[in-house]
Amino acid sequence: MAENSFDVVVIGGGPGGYVCAIRAAQLGLKTACVEKRGSLGGTCLNIGCIPSKALLQASEKYEEACHGMAAMGIKTGKVELDLAAMLGHKNKVVGDLTKGIEFLLKKNKVAYLKGAGRIAGKGAVKVEDADGKSQDIAAKSIIIATGSDHMALPGVEIDEKRIVSSTGALSLDKVPGHLVVIGGGYIGLEMGSVWLRLGAKVTVVEFLDRIVPGMDGEVGKAFQRTLKKQGMTFMLSTKVTGAKTGKSGVALTLEPAKGGDAQELEADVVLVAIGRRPYTEGLGLKEAGIETDKAGRVVIDDHFRTNIEGVYAIGDVVAGPMLAHKAEEEGVALAEILAGQAGHVNYETVPGIVYTWPEVAAVGKTEEQLKEAGVEYKAGKFPFTANSRARANLATDGFVKILADAKTDRILGAHIIGPDAGTLIHEVVVAMEFSGSAEDLARCFHGHPTLNEAVKEAALAVEGRPIHT
Repeated sequence: MAENSFDVVVIGGGPGGYVCAIRAAQLGLKTACVEKRGSLGGTCLNIGCIPSKALLQASEKYEEACHGMAAMGIKTGKVELDLAAMLGHKNKVVGDLTKGIEFLLKKNKVAYLKGAGRIAGKGAVKVEDADGKSQDIAAKSIIIATGSDHMALPGVEIDEKRIVSSTGALSLDKVPGHLVVIGGGYIGLEMGSVWLRLGAKVTVVEFLDRIVPGMDGEVGKAFQRTLKKQGMTFMLSTKVTGAKTGKSGVALTLEPAKGGDAQELEADVVLVAIGRRPYTEGLGLKEAGIETDKAGRVVIDDHFRTNIEGVYAIGDVVAGPMLAHKAEEEGVALAEILAGQAGHVNYETVPGIVYTWPEVAAVGKTEEQLKEAGVEYKAGKFPFTANSRARANLATDGFVKILADAKTDRILGAHIIGPDAGTLIHEVVVAMEFSGSAEDLARCFHGHPTLNEAVKEAALAVEGRPIHT
């Protein structure tokens, strides 16, 4: 029985779960990680972040070879798409990384238990494998890290062929003539960009009157203009009320969000990307008495504790942004707390990134949030058209915007649309983590010529003194 007894049992092998397990083991806790998928890495690595980025990068190169290189004096001749090879590249990346995580668990002496985990009582977890064989595991601490699943839309049944979730959108066997994306958030716009570049007509249908609703308003408008210029079509303030699948495609029924006459929209493939929900099926939460909220998320305190002693939760199953890096930081913090240390997560510095072209990245507060809270602030903005490296790269769309407290100059938020925005945002994340000011950022060395100089100039612009614009 000692072999089946652990200090920590993590249910879920995604970014939050496996990182938590590794950190707990590093701190000397006997740890097991339970995962039923058959491969580690969760949604992010298997059917989310990683495969989508592989396709985004590959499709971006295809687009550049077709239309972008000639301006730099590079003639490529006829460019052909080998979709099967592109999907093979995506699958290889995923396979290599999942094997890598399995190696990391082994290296850190974490027991990897393949099967579905269920809380079976105080300090007890039952693990059932794919063949129906089960084993009982004892644990001083049980951590729920089971992630999230795509959200369903009433009247639009996903079959992963004609009507797909983000999972099906990663593996279409041919480029659709017309792809309709339901939902104007991160996932829908990323997958829409992939298939747009590869030759599909793409229409985005969004219930609200804008795309990426949680984003800074000015950035969101600029983002939509850029995507529209690339060829993406938008139907905002529109709801989808039904779908009929036929041999030739899908007929969607649409209505104005505020009510009105219905219309029909024909598509070859429909992607449903209206959000994600916590995945808690089969965990035995109700039987264990674990409290959840109206959205189905596990309720925790500021130390990740549920209302049941010895049971904790992190990642997408709890409140907060459903992001892999947020789950990872929570996993590390919780492992350190369980080891008697002072684990902590600063939710004010969680960056959000859309990996389209141009990329969009944000950290901290938007202008709308600051106005609503009555916070006095200054904004500094710098366009990539005035950045020498961006001009050399023919990548001048977008800008950097930094928001700082009007009295203290402390950075409250940053919003970037432009080349490599997902990388550039992190120097602002670090500055904010140390309560840095816009002046601190402006006075730091920034190598020339780099895209990062746009961040420095935006910080200078907070005080109205940019050099290059």
